[in-house]
Amino acid sequence: MVKIISDSTCDLSKELLERYDISILPLHILLGDKEYEDGVDISPEEIYKWAEANKTTPKTSAPSVDRAVELFRSYVEEGREIVAFSISSEMSSSGNVMELAARKLEAERLVTVIDSENLSTGIGLLVIRAAIMAGEGKTAEEIRKEIEALRPDVRASFVVDTLTYLYRGGRCSGLSALAGSALKIHPRIDVKDGVMGSGKKYRGDINKVILHYVKDMEEDLKNAAPDRVFITHSGCDRQTVDQVRAYLESLHVFAEILETRAGGVISSHCGPGTLGVLFIQ
Repeated sequence: MVKIISDSTCDLSKELLERYDISILPLHILLGDKEYEDGVDISPEEIYKWAEANKTTPKTSAPSVDRAVELFRSYVEEGREIVAFSISSEMSSSGNVMELAARKLEAERLVTVIDSENLSTGIGLLVIRAAIMAGEGKTAEEIRKEIEALRPDVRASFVVDTLTYLYRGGRCSGLSALAGSALKIHPRIDVKDGVMGSGKKYRGDINKVILHYVKDMEEDLKNAAPDRVFITHSGCDRQTVDQVRAYLESLHVFAEILETRAGGVISSHCGPGTLGVLFIQ
């Protein structure tokens, strides 16, 4: 059976990783001169605490080639095909690391690397679909073809509570961040063709904004693939998350409404209070 691997930015919960037999290759998070592995030895809460204390955003980097080799090796030795997913190549060289690891193991014929052209559970949606196909006995090539056809249909967006983290990470101007903070502006961020772009700008209390953002997608949600939808957030008010879930349930579209917490890499760039609803169109 094909082995499915993803880098840690897919933001899938431990329960989902176990259910679908998915293995994770962690990216790195740098807090000053200390380096951590995403989801292994650092939590988003620790990242926020450090960021606020130091008034800067943590740096993130691709996984190490040695770590990728270590993860791939046992499957390669078994002669198993591997399909490995990376965050958008516009955002990280994670996919290049996976390809280098395959070459080091002289296993290019066994390892298929897929650029998700996405982030967070936008990747996770594709990873789960690939794992289901693997369980059905599909080959790596069959999985690649279907996933690449499905990739443009992933709808990944989110709203942020604070622009500070995007500003510190160089993803919005200082003037925009200052104005956004003063006016309580919360932009919708959409991922398209592997790149993040700003969409509709909401104004007001973040908890009300989140509900407006989700309801704005109602027509798309009603026409979504019914298998599953993700609510992925970086530490939002519990009542707000529950309201989002209740709204999605009221649409009677999805077989599964899955909630996950954003991991360290995504949290480092978006900050606390970010929430997205992600699905396949």
